[in-house]
Amino acid sequence: MLGAMQLKILVGTVTGNALSVAQAIQLSCTDLVADIAVQPMDGLDIRVFDEDALFLVCTSTTGAGDVPDNAQALYASLLNEPHYLGKLRYGLIALGDAGAHASTFVEGGLKFDAALQDLGAQRIGEVFTHDASGDEDAETAGVDWCRAWLAHART
Repeated sequence: MLGAMQLKILVGTVTGNALSVAQAIQLSCTDLVADIAVQPMDGLDIRVFDEDALFLVCTSTTGAGDVPDNAQALYASLLNEPHYLGKLRYGLIALGDAGAHASTFVEGGLKFDAALQDLGAQRIGEVFTHDASGDEDAETAGVDWCRAWLAHART
């Protein structure tokens, strides 16, 4: 168990898939982290990362590789109101559809990853990507990845 650490899952979503993945993680990983909060990105800005928590950004990609509408303000804040995020430890789940959008697959998530790293944040592990056109269930795959990621985050 990650002690008193909170896992805060920030969700960028259009159709609700990223929210479903975040909620599955919230329900399935409480044996590893007692305090898991799921928060849609609506209305958030860079100050959300000032909280003392382990962050997991869970976002889909929309349009031509864009972040979802509800994530636009947070993403813009990272670019336009930058401050050093050297204490921030985070993971990233990027959802996309390679069948329909091969050239911009998971680019919304990768944009968050690049912005956070540019501000000094430390990504733990690799970015988890999920392809909606594949056979793997996003919730199951996300939970499996997150369990391994949380074990890695403890080291």
